[in-house]
Amino acid sequence: MKTLIKTIALSSLLTCSAAAVADASDYKLMVIETATAPQPLEQSFNSCALNVKSKNYAQAETICTQAIALLKDADGPKFKVRQLTSFALSNRGVARLKANNDTAALADLYEASKLSNSTMVSHNLSRAKEELAL
Repeated sequence: MKTLIKTIALSSLLTCSAAAVADASDYKLMVIETATAPQPLEQSFNSCALNVKSKNYAQAETICTQAIALLKDADGPKFKVRQLTSFALSNRGVARLKANNDTAALADLYEASKLSNSTMVSHNLSRAKEELAL
Protein backbone atom coordinates (compact mmCIF):
# COMPACT_ATOMS: atom_id res chain seq x y z
CA MET A 1 0.00 0.00 0.00
CA LYS A 2 2.80 2.43 0.92
CA THR A 3 4.51 1.75 -2.43
CA LEU A 4 1.26 2.52 -4.25
CA ILE A 5 0.93 5.84 -2.42
CA LYS A 6 4.55 6.73 -3.25
CA THR A 7 3.95 5.85 -6.91
CA ILE A 8 0.84 8.04 -7.02
CA ALA A 9 2.69 10.89 -5.33
CA LEU A 10 5.61 10.50 -7.73
CA SER A 11 3.30 10.51 -10.75
CA SER A 12 1.52 13.57 -9.41
CA LEU A 13 4.77 15.45 -8.97
CA LEU A 14 5.78 14.58 -12.51
CA THR A 15 2.64 16.18 -13.91
CA CYS A 16 2.45 19.04 -11.43
CA SER A 17 2.73 22.51 -12.88
CA ALA A 18 2.70 25.93 -11.34
CA ALA A 19 1.15 29.15 -12.47
CA ALA A 20 1.84 32.72 -11.42
CA VAL A 21 -0.74 35.03 -9.94
CA ALA A 22 -0.02 38.78 -10.24
CA ASP A 23 0.62 41.49 -12.75
CA ALA A 24 4.10 42.23 -14.11
CA SER A 25 4.82 45.15 -11.76
CA ASP A 26 4.07 43.24 -8.56
CA TYR A 27 5.35 40.04 -7.01
CA LYS A 28 4.39 36.76 -8.61
CA LEU A 29 2.87 34.07 -6.44
CA MET A 30 3.05 30.52 -7.68
CA VAL A 31 0.16 28.09 -7.29
CA ILE A 32 -0.26 24.45 -8.25
CA GLU A 33 -2.99 23.68 -10.74
CA THR A 34 -5.88 21.80 -9.18
CA ALA A 35 -5.57 18.02 -8.93
CA THR A 36 -2.00 17.82 -10.23
CA ALA A 37 -0.26 17.22 -6.89
CA PRO A 38 -0.96 15.29 -3.72
CA GLN A 39 -3.73 17.13 -1.86
CA PRO A 40 -1.71 18.17 1.24
CA LEU A 41 0.97 19.73 -0.97
CA GLU A 42 -1.52 21.42 -3.30
CA GLN A 43 -3.51 22.72 -0.35
CA SER A 44 -0.46 24.14 1.48
CA PHE A 45 1.03 25.61 -1.67
CA ASN A 46 -2.14 27.31 -2.85
CA SER A 47 -3.25 28.38 0.63
CA CYS A 48 0.05 30.18 1.05
CA ALA A 49 -0.53 32.25 -2.08
CA LEU A 50 -4.14 32.94 -1.09
CA ASN A 51 -3.05 34.18 2.33
CA VAL A 52 -0.46 36.51 0.80
CA LYS A 53 -3.13 37.91 -1.53
CA SER A 54 -5.43 38.31 1.50
CA LYS A 55 -2.65 40.09 3.43
CA ASN A 56 -2.52 37.36 6.10
CA TYR A 57 1.28 37.35 5.97
CA ALA A 58 2.03 35.48 9.22
CA GLN A 59 -0.40 32.71 8.24
CA ALA A 60 1.06 32.63 4.72
CA GLU A 61 4.58 32.21 6.11
CA THR A 62 3.48 29.31 8.31
CA ILE A 63 1.66 27.57 5.47
CA CYS A 64 4.54 28.07 3.02
CA THR A 65 6.88 26.57 5.59
CA GLN A 66 4.55 23.53 5.75
CA ALA A 67 4.69 23.20 1.95
CA ILE A 68 8.51 23.33 2.05
CA ALA A 69 8.53 20.61 4.73
CA LEU A 70 6.21 18.43 2.62
CA LEU A 71 8.54 18.84 -0.34
CA LYS A 72 11.58 17.76 1.72
CA ASP A 73 9.87 14.39 2.19
CA ALA A 74 8.67 14.11 -1.42
CA ASP A 75 9.80 11.11 -3.44
CA GLY A 76 9.33 12.73 -6.84
CA PRO A 77 11.95 13.55 -9.46
CA LYS A 78 14.66 15.73 -7.93
CA PHE A 79 14.29 18.42 -10.61
CA LYS A 80 10.57 18.80 -9.97
CA VAL A 81 10.97 18.77 -6.19
CA ARG A 82 13.69 21.46 -6.46
CA GLN A 83 11.47 23.57 -8.72
CA LEU A 84 8.45 23.33 -6.43
CA THR A 85 10.63 24.02 -3.37
CA SER A 86 11.95 27.07 -5.16
CA PHE A 87 8.41 28.28 -5.81
CA ALA A 88 7.37 27.68 -2.19
CA LEU A 89 10.45 29.57 -0.96
CA SER A 90 9.64 32.42 -3.33
CA ASN A 91 6.06 32.59 -2.08
CA ARG A 92 7.28 32.57 1.54
CA GLY A 93 9.80 35.26 0.65
CA VAL A 94 7.01 37.47 -0.69
CA ALA A 95 4.97 36.88 2.47
CA ARG A 96 7.98 37.82 4.59
CA LEU A 97 8.64 40.94 2.53
CA LYS A 98 5.07 42.07 2.95
CA ALA A 99 5.41 41.45 6.71
CA ASN A 100 8.57 43.62 6.75
CA ASN A 101 10.84 40.69 7.58
CA ASP A 102 13.29 41.76 4.89
CA THR A 103 16.34 39.69 5.89
CA ALA A 104 14.44 36.39 6.01
CA ALA A 105 12.61 37.32 2.80
CA LEU A 106 15.82 37.94 0.90
CA ALA A 107 17.30 34.69 2.22
CA ASP A 108 14.26 32.80 0.89
CA LEU A 109 14.37 34.54 -2.49
CA TYR A 110 18.12 33.96 -2.95
CA GLU A 111 17.74 30.29 -1.99
CA ALA A 112 14.78 29.98 -4.36
CA SER A 113 16.82 31.44 -7.22
CA LYS A 114 19.65 28.96 -6.54
CA LEU A 115 17.26 26.01 -6.68
CA SER A 116 15.48 26.90 -9.90
CA ASN A 117 16.24 29.06 -12.89
CA SER A 118 12.69 30.40 -13.04
CA THR A 119 11.72 33.74 -14.53
CA MET A 120 9.02 34.09 -11.86
CA VAL A 121 11.48 33.59 -9.00
CA SER A 122 14.00 35.90 -10.69
CA HIS A 123 11.29 38.52 -11.07
CA ASN A 124 10.48 38.35 -7.34
CA LEU A 125 14.13 38.62 -6.33
CA SER A 126 14.73 41.58 -8.65
CA ARG A 127 11.54 43.26 -7.48
CA ALA A 128 12.54 42.79 -3.81
CA LYS A 129 16.03 44.21 -4.42
CA GLU A 130 14.48 47.17 -6.21
CA GLU A 131 11.93 47.76 -3.44
CA LEU A 132 14.60 47.53 -0.73
CA ALA A 133 17.01 49.68 -2.77
CA LEU A 134 19.77 47.03 -2.84
